[in-house]
Amino acid sequence: MEEYLQTSDIIDWRHPTVLEQARQIASERHYQDPTMGKPKTEAHQTENLAKACFEWVRDQVAHSVDHQMNPVTCRASDVLKYKTGYCYAKSHLLAALLRANNIPAGFCYQRLSLNDQGAPYCLHGFNAVYLEAFGWYRIDSRGNRNGINAQFTPPHKQLAFPAKLAGEVEFQEVLAEPLLLVVDVLKRYEDWEQALHNLPDLLPENGEKHGLSTVSV
Repeated sequence: MEEYLQTSDIIDWRHPTVLEQARQIASERHYQDPTMGKPKTEAHQTENLAKACFEWVRDQVAHSVDHQMNPVTCRASDVLKYKTGYCYAKSHLLAALLRANNIPAGFCYQRLSLNDQGAPYCLHGFNAVYLEAFGWYRIDSRGNRNGINAQFTPPHKQLAFPAKLAGEVEFQEVLAEPLLLVVDVLKRYEDWEQALHNLPDLLPENGEKHGLSTVSV
């Protein structure tokens, strides 16, 4: 589990601003059951804090396309600085905030239709957080809008998008680091519209090369 707590160039959770934001979220989160008035267990505290981190990134960081915002961000500290990012970048910040609070977090991906009508396809990135009571639980902080309602409701998964069309898949692995082909795109483009026309894609049959060998339709 240690690899899901590590810091890196992209998931730079030891950056002062990331640490401060992680502490602030933790300090604002109440660890008492309002109906019972008694402290919750440590597992409940962790779940509560993970939900708070998820909701903060989902609601406070603008999705690049929804809000047509620049720059294109990648590193967690930059996502926090500019308060904008693609789904992948938002997952980088969420992982950083969770890890800064000593909560294991990893990266998950779907292959989805870009226009919900088949080709072209692109990857969609989100997170999995490890919760003692449920194991790995998938959460999607991409940002809600009309038709998208991602929530933190363990053990039930409520992502932004279901994989439902032919060619769409949800890769089952939880990676400790973001996919390099995702990072490459985010680092290559500074404008949100340029990035939109060059979003990364990964054919299901090529997933094994990237550590994603199992998919579900």
